[in-house]
Amino acid sequence: MLSRTFVVALLAAALAAGFARGAPAQYKEPLFLAHSVAMGDLPPVEKRLPANPAVADLAARGLSPGKYGGTLRLLMGRARDTRMMVIYGYARLVAYNPEFEIVPDILERAEVKDGRIFTLYLRQGHKWSDGRPFTSEDFRYYWEDVANNRELSPGGPHKVLLVDGESPRFEVVDETTVRYSWSKPNPQFLPKLAAASPLFIYRPAHYLKRFHNRYTAPERLAMLAERMRFHNWAALHDKKDNLYRFDNPDLPTLQPWMNLTRGPSQRFVFTRNPYYYRVDTEGRQLPYIDRVHMVIASGRLIPAKTAAGDSDLQARNIHFTDYTFLKANAKRSGYTVRLWRSTKGAHLALYFNLNANDPVWAPILRDARFRQALSLAVDREEINQVMYYGLAIVGNNSVLPQSPLYKPEYRDSWAEYDLKRANARLDEMGLTKKGSDGIRLLPNGQPMNLIVETASLSSEQADLLELVRDTWRKVGIKLFTKPSQREVFRNRVMSGETLVSIWSGLDYGLANPLTDPAELAPSNQYQLQWPKWGRYYETGGKAGTEPDLPAAKELVELHRAWLGTASAKRREEIWRRMLEIHAREVFTIGLIGGVPQPVVVDNKLKNVPEKGIYSWSPTAYFGVYKPDSFWFEAG
Repeated sequence: MLSRTFVVALLAAALAAGFARGAPAQYKEPLFLAHSVAMGDLPPVEKRLPANPAVADLAARGLSPGKYGGTLRLLMGRARDTRMMVIYGYARLVAYNPEFEIVPDILERAEVKDGRIFTLYLRQGHKWSDGRPFTSEDFRYYWEDVANNRELSPGGPHKVLLVDGESPRFEVVDETTVRYSWSKPNPQFLPKLAAASPLFIYRPAHYLKRFHNRYTAPERLAMLAERMRFHNWAALHDKKDNLYRFDNPDLPTLQPWMNLTRGPSQRFVFTRNPYYYRVDTEGRQLPYIDRVHMVIASGRLIPAKTAAGDSDLQARNIHFTDYTFLKANAKRSGYTVRLWRSTKGAHLALYFNLNANDPVWAPILRDARFRQALSLAVDREEINQVMYYGLAIVGNNSVLPQSPLYKPEYRDSWAEYDLKRANARLDEMGLTKKGSDGIRLLPNGQPMNLIVETASLSSEQADLLELVRDTWRKVGIKLFTKPSQREVFRNRVMSGETLVSIWSGLDYGLANPLTDPAELAPSNQYQLQWPKWGRYYETGGKAGTEPDLPAAKELVELHRAWLGTASAKRREEIWRRMLEIHAREVFTIGLIGGVPQPVVVDNKLKNVPEKGIYSWSPTAYFGVYKPDSFWFEAG
């Protein structure tokens, strides 16, 4: 049964991840908070921690116990990147460990029965950052007063909480125990709780009730909303309720650091959470680092500012193309440049819009032979050598070799450079007429000028597409590029105005059978290859268009089957069938994969892995390596 297997895996993985069973005999007060404790502004550390705190056994991960102090400097490109402190901080009810297993984190433990009944156990005495208890009331408030309040959640509960449209039965068992039950398995539940952008199924009820019409007089709420220029109480509540955006300094948090700065600002200051729930084996309350300073700068300037030594830990807004420049300045600025692997199925991929509006191009884009031909006309080895010094991985957009689902044919299918086969596929389609310049002609006699649209034509994308342009030209296709702002780009894709777009590949390059294969099927409107089909699925048929391509219809049915089974064997079978369909149909062309991500680390910053995986999912960038355990060496 899934239930027993999963619970055993959870507990075993928790031990492997370094969560010691017993709490240390004595706790040590962070020096940063000692004065506040002495003045009576804070209780001593043993009264701030849960009765059974999470214990990070750093030695088990080959790391050293740290020392308190210091300020971590980060560079970000936008003020909204305050959310990165939630991503990096990575305090989750359950979390991925460095082996990509889901383990208890904020929770003391979790029990799963038949893949459909989830009992979550909180830590006795756990507190929010303002010292108020974190209890089952915070879960009840979210479920009853947020998720099921039509003014706050017009669409109802989050889709992960619905199984075939069925809401869970939510129970408060006691002050530290809650239970969610469905009649069918919900394989998305725990992974979404562990995600980089998690589903927060709890809220600080004691804080938010003052902005809720169930708990505060309407006239007072109306006055507050008017004073803060919101049109009603729900808009006011939504602004205050932002655990992920992390831009409300008044909102209590469970993350290792809490925000002190109210935007707009070019510099955000975060300070340690005095009630954080983790300690090391020597009884030191984490995090080791006292403060984080986040400076907002133009994304184009961040590589230069990093090279000048303005950041202690930087990967965001720097790319492999910056590697040589960063290495050249490393000694002078006192940092090292590490190369981590990414988990994308492709570093960059081309997406054919199967919902394109153009009546001439649409049937061509929907023909698998066209996509196969253009994939065969990409010289990936040349791209790897010219742009990535041979350090990347050639192949199509699919799971990586490190994935337990990997088969060579998934990445190699239609991925060799073979102009003869490419031309043959195009000829087979009847696209045999050419102009005087050698460019093939569309059925209406116009040249096959194919526009690739991008949200931001970086120098890396421009150089890569130039190489693709050269080889596509040899099969009679002329490539043009069209950059635009991200919002404009997204809107054009979703409305069917684009023909081809460029973006990164599959997020789940390290997928296992328990990973939701939603990316492989039409499932949301942001999927660049079939946005209208994705919207149809996302809205339950209320918007978008129903898939009419047989392969896409099969993918939708396979995804539904995966969601409806608790059998690990059946889930693996479904995953493999979906990967086979993608390998055959080439819905996306993976141009290159496994491109190393430069990670700049100040020489005094310790416990940052020499080798790691940098990705949105499942690692939450640095999050899976728990930055609460990073520390600065004095000197």
